[in-house]
Amino acid sequence: MSFSNVFAQFVALVGGAAVAVRRMTGGDPTPAWGAAPAIPPAKDQGVIPTLKMPTAQGWAPGQLPITAPGLKVNAFARDLAHPRWIYVLPNGDVLVAEATSIARKPRDIFDYAKVTTMRRAAAMGESANRITLLRDADGDGVAEIRETFLENLNQPFGMVLIDGTFYVGNTDGIVAFPYEHGQTTITAPGRKLCDFKPGGHWTRSLLASPDNKKIYCGVGSLSNIADNGMEVEEGRACIQVYDIETGECRIFASGLRNAVGLAWEPNTGALWTVVNERDGLGDETPPDYLTSVVEGGFYGWPYCYWDRIVDDRVPQDPEKVASAITPDYALGGHTASLGLCWLPAGTLPGFPDGMAIGQHGSWNRSKLSGYAMVFVPFENGKPSGPPRDILTGFLAPDEKVSYGRPVGVTIGPDGAVLMADDVGDVIWRVTGA
Repeated sequence: MSFSNVFAQFVALVGGAAVAVRRMTGGDPTPAWGAAPAIPPAKDQGVIPTLKMPTAQGWAPGQLPITAPGLKVNAFARDLAHPRWIYVLPNGDVLVAEATSIARKPRDIFDYAKVTTMRRAAAMGESANRITLLRDADGDGVAEIRETFLENLNQPFGMVLIDGTFYVGNTDGIVAFPYEHGQTTITAPGRKLCDFKPGGHWTRSLLASPDNKKIYCGVGSLSNIADNGMEVEEGRACIQVYDIETGECRIFASGLRNAVGLAWEPNTGALWTVVNERDGLGDETPPDYLTSVVEGGFYGWPYCYWDRIVDDRVPQDPEKVASAITPDYALGGHTASLGLCWLPAGTLPGFPDGMAIGQHGSWNRSKLSGYAMVFVPFENGKPSGPPRDILTGFLAPDEKVSYGRPVGVTIGPDGAVLMADDVGDVIWRVTGA
């Protein structure tokens, strides 16, 4: 057994003791969900943060996630390499971005503990750096054709096709490739259109504007709470927008620690996103969130969270705090809500209009959260009720192992809901039973 594995087991034992103490002293807080969540007071975890991640196990033969009543699930594709994001081409081909956090040199002993734990949870390792094309030619709900669509990318994530140009959100910028209808492989070189700072929160989701003239991109922070100062965070913790005609790339909204999934709410035309909030303040403090995004809006990071609750670990800017916009809907503490997709009423039987959200799952809390695909109903352009599960069962009941971890969500070419699972290495397909 390697030293890193031994150390990871040691970290798990020490972390387990710390988790037990925090659960005894902190109680079992009410999940912070909805438009008016009950957020417990912050408790700084200090130099030994709660570090709890299940060992990545994957799915046993015949094992499936658990569906909500009235639904069924099947594997659309298996044996991928950390599938993260999904995009459907006009001809029905399904593209999957395969990438992951890249192993790095630890900065100190506590960072070494985090890195070894993330490796054990399959949250860090070798990145495939490719986009795979999947095609269900016979319509049976399983992709039998698989091709390498693009390779040698740099932690690809978001994808958009506009007027014969295929755009990829690499961690260090947006790259454009020529695309012809129906082709299964792109070999032409790409053109880099704009630069983003890599590292830290590395995912770069993309969303075309309704008129296809702009591309919105989520660019996460380098650190938890601007630990290395605000200068290195410039151009990060925001949503940027790229103008295809002028080539200008600028910040659309800021103070968003790690905005990942992006989606349009079709009745109002508003842009929505899911955001991963900061760590180190408690199991439910603060919650991740789903929110509409306005141009020029500031959403608090790193100075404050939710309804202008100040994070006293951060040097403050009172004017920024005063201008912070309260998010629309809390998604629970540390759920790592990543995927986001608008589902029109009836996409899944019994589900009204709303947003489907892939929750990757927590690491910084004593009782794990997330590890599910959930649904938030909408009415009149806003969240309208409690969340509902779509898929669960990604985590063992004792929280020691994970079978999978949800990420990107989209509607497939046949109207089914597709979800990427980057620990199970599966694309799941959800339909009515």
